[in-house]
Amino acid sequence: MTENIFSSLYMLMSEIGTFTDCAVISDDVNRRYFTGMKSSAGTLLVFSDAAYLIIDSRYIEKARKTVTDCDVILQDKLYDQINELIAKHEAVKVSVDTVNLTVESLNKLSKKLNCDIDSSDELADTIRSIRAVKRGEEIESMIAAQRIAEAGFEHMLGFIREGRTEREIQLELDFYMLSHGAEALSFDTIALTGKNTSMPHGVPSDDVVKSGDFVLMDFGAVVNGYHSDMTRTVCVGQPDDEMKKVYDIVLNAQLEGLKAVKAGIKGCELDSISRKYISDAGYGEYFGHSLGHGVGMDIHEMPYASPTSGDILEEDSIITVEPGIYLPGRFGVRIEDFVVVREDGCFNMTDAPKELIIL
Repeated sequence: MTENIFSSLYMLMSEIGTFTDCAVISDDVNRRYFTGMKSSAGTLLVFSDAAYLIIDSRYIEKARKTVTDCDVILQDKLYDQINELIAKHEAVKVSVDTVNLTVESLNKLSKKLNCDIDSSDELADTIRSIRAVKRGEEIESMIAAQRIAEAGFEHMLGFIREGRTEREIQLELDFYMLSHGAEALSFDTIALTGKNTSMPHGVPSDDVVKSGDFVLMDFGAVVNGYHSDMTRTVCVGQPDDEMKKVYDIVLNAQLEGLKAVKAGIKGCELDSISRKYISDAGYGEYFGHSLGHGVGMDIHEMPYASPTSGDILEEDSIITVEPGIYLPGRFGVRIEDFVVVREDGCFNMTDAPKELIIL
């Protein structure tokens, strides 16, 4: 990872130095964010003037080749090694990253480290805030991931037809993305048809596509650890009048939301714009989830756009705009793009058609 990343963490340490002398980070995603290396283990220690990655023999060779902005140490007796570094830097209080930290792990740290342990969420919240604002290379990785997903969507337009099952659609889309450059899938791909599209996060089944059905796909690819996220709803055969009406309402609600995105807007304010459009059209009770969320090395991260979110969208943060209408037992429609927040608007990283496509 670039020197600027660790510089930002050193700056973080100077900001939170009033309550801690050292940050201990073991969450896989946060550790990768700061070191640039993917691994399933390792402990990152950050002081105000130095950083150390303690990692076991499975990853030591890779770490020594790829992690250049902190000292890499072969893990032997982990807690003794941490204590040595704490003593070296005369740290009195240590803050632990509580993201995915188990009670068992916290108890071990409390017993074995020769210092006071801060297990509040302050360090985790500060890291979330740092990660919410994206650098150029992060945005480039998400755009690259999105282009893979969009190519997958284009491929699926030639694959989806009557008689295909939801699972066949899911597997074909997954295979396309993974065989065209994705290091992983952003999440378990959602591929639904017919009445199942009324379930926002339904699980693909053996149900088959029939003429007149919507097909809803929510999916994404991962590049360099960064996710993309998009949803498109298409129709196989001719939709009925209400299907077309609902699709147009969702599309226009999304366009209104996209127009409102800019630095300084609160998540709840953004949510209310698309939600009001849907409510005014008479379908408010059928839009049950939030309008959007941040995307990065996690598929859901700060900021959030929900009816209760007080998050303020910062310049270069990421937000999805994904309104939906779901009529139980009948059909559902969702359209999702994800954008980079700018001072006076946004840059839409999604470049895929969203007018109703009839196959």
